[in-house]
Amino acid sequence: MVSAVESSEGRALDPDEYVLLLARRKAADVAARLAADDPAFDGIVIGGDSMFVLDGQILGKPHTAETATARWRDMRGRTGVLHSGHSVFRLAPGQSPVEEHAVAEASVTFTADMTDDEIDAYVASGEPLHVAGAFTIDSLGGPFIERVDGDPSTVVGMSLSTLRRLVRALGLRWTDTWTSS
Repeated sequence: MVSAVESSEGRALDPDEYVLLLARRKAADVAARLAADDPAFDGIVIGGDSMFVLDGQILGKPHTAETATARWRDMRGRTGVLHSGHSVFRLAPGQSPVEEHAVAEASVTFTADMTDDEIDAYVASGEPLHVAGAFTIDSLGGPFIERVDGDPSTVVGMSLSTLRRLVRALGLRWTDTWTSS
């Protein structure tokens, strides 16, 4: 099945290219609106997108309980790769926006001893319906993940080490992004 994004690009995209394209579009849209609405804004805009790949098949958000249940039964005891695209725009008054971007990946291995009842209960929680790959590591799905090879924050949603590197490439220190209350 060809996605709307691939149709607009006129070709099939590999997972890294796909998530990077979506991350860049999200960040660019916000950066353009922010620059127009607040020309004095001085800071960064971050965009991201993730996709899970199992056996060469891209698995986005399942949206339905039936799809999530089938996916979890298929992922049980197996390993796939989560691809996470990152785009960071640096906005400064009177200057053109500057962007850095990258893709991070992490292999995710699911427990083999997960029961159908556990899968049904997890899907019934609603958590896996609206997340890439139908799983999270930082909430209810975490106990069903046996191993992560790569940056674990990639599986949470964005690779923090990748973001830090991109922010540095834009001339800022990561600690510059911290705020205090």
